[in-house]
Amino acid sequence: MSPTPDTPRDLVGIGIGPFNLSLAALAHPLTELDTVFYEQRPAFTWHPGLLIEGATIQVPFLADLVTLVDPASPWTFLNYLKSRDRLFPFYFAERFHIQRAEYDAYCRWVSQNLPALHFGHQVDAVRFNPERDVFEVDFTQLDDEGEAEALGRTYTRNIVLGIGTEPYVPDPLKPLVEAPGVPVHHAADYLAHRAELLAADHVTVVGSGQSGAEIFLDLLRARPAGREGLHWIGRSEAFAPMEYSKLGLEHFTPDYTRYFHALGEPVRDRLLTTQWQLHKGIDTGTLAAIHDELYRRTLDGGWPDTVLTPGVRVRTAGRIATTKIELHLEHIEQNTRDRLTTDAVVLATGYRERPLDRILAGLDPYLRRDSRERPRVDEQFRLMLDPSVTGAGCHVYVQNAERHTHGVGTPDLGLAAWRSATVLNSLTGKEPYPLPGRTAFTTFGLDARQPQIPPARRPQALTPLMDGI
Repeated sequence: MSPTPDTPRDLVGIGIGPFNLSLAALAHPLTELDTVFYEQRPAFTWHPGLLIEGATIQVPFLADLVTLVDPASPWTFLNYLKSRDRLFPFYFAERFHIQRAEYDAYCRWVSQNLPALHFGHQVDAVRFNPERDVFEVDFTQLDDEGEAEALGRTYTRNIVLGIGTEPYVPDPLKPLVEAPGVPVHHAADYLAHRAELLAADHVTVVGSGQSGAEIFLDLLRARPAGREGLHWIGRSEAFAPMEYSKLGLEHFTPDYTRYFHALGEPVRDRLLTTQWQLHKGIDTGTLAAIHDELYRRTLDGGWPDTVLTPGVRVRTAGRIATTKIELHLEHIEQNTRDRLTTDAVVLATGYRERPLDRILAGLDPYLRRDSRERPRVDEQFRLMLDPSVTGAGCHVYVQNAERHTHGVGTPDLGLAAWRSATVLNSLTGKEPYPLPGRTAFTTFGLDARQPQIPPARRPQALTPLMDGI
């Protein structure tokens, strides 16, 4: 029987990005759970402006939505390939890291086949109803044009926030980004403005991470030798490679996540500032491709018309001569300043977690915060709320909003399935997804543990069909 509108659901998801999509996929076979997920966009998209041809995701294909906790799930990347008759071509391609466009297509395939997902639904408010011991979730159903079509409300015992991140624009450049007709664009919109950027005589890329490197390389490859007109700057002291050693990658394991969560708040905050190369560096293959392309352009003598300068920040910016953009730069190590005139700017300045304050305004009296007024999050990814809420069995889980409590692996796709399984195990009070006790060779901290290796399963004894066979 279908629940009545007033019957509380077990879980309402707000936002449908990769992380809540992972949760929805793992929740799908748990038929005892009544779940629904809302997303204001009309359909699933994943960084459409950065689906540059040939660009790959920085985690292996096994870091799909479900495989690392349930490789037998129907929602694995390999099953997606099978459904498209592409399993053998992928096998012969021998690719461990897939293209971004392929990951996006895989996620869209999953999103189109899960009945609990509701696109075109904008969540407006979340409140706790102490008389019924449930959360009230108000939403607006949108039409194809994004206009309000109907209002609705649902009740739930648990909420999971997966509202994701938003493009970050440094303060000195906000006036230019917001001004109409000025060719200053965030990398999130790169492909939409690529033709405009290629037509510009001179383009400056700001940002020394992976997106900045990919955009610089794409522009470089598309511009004629000797007339490249490209400038690439970034705050980092070098165009540095991503830390991708095998033991270094163990910072993206559940073991490290648990270790980090148990540290004191000041230690966690200090660590986060030192670990940038674990997630903000550049893939060595991309760095090699940039150098190869630059070197190829020197074969006939001369140097390409490109400038690559790390260790630089933009102090201020403005328009000059109606069509030019002037950036006022400061070299951090030299403590020197200069001006750069350019025709267009791409801001590969990354993303920031969307603030939770708007969506959680109705829960503010119940929230527990740390010394910097950030929400406190427990080990099971639940916001720490007043006991009057949690004592009623009501919880708010977060996805990719807990970097300050769970560390550098928070936005990493490789931990998506494990976090989703942790949420579902916590929510059900059971263990529908048994999780490993140990995931890293590194022991973080002095509380040394013995390797937790499960005993080998005995093969099941077969019953003979008849005596003597």
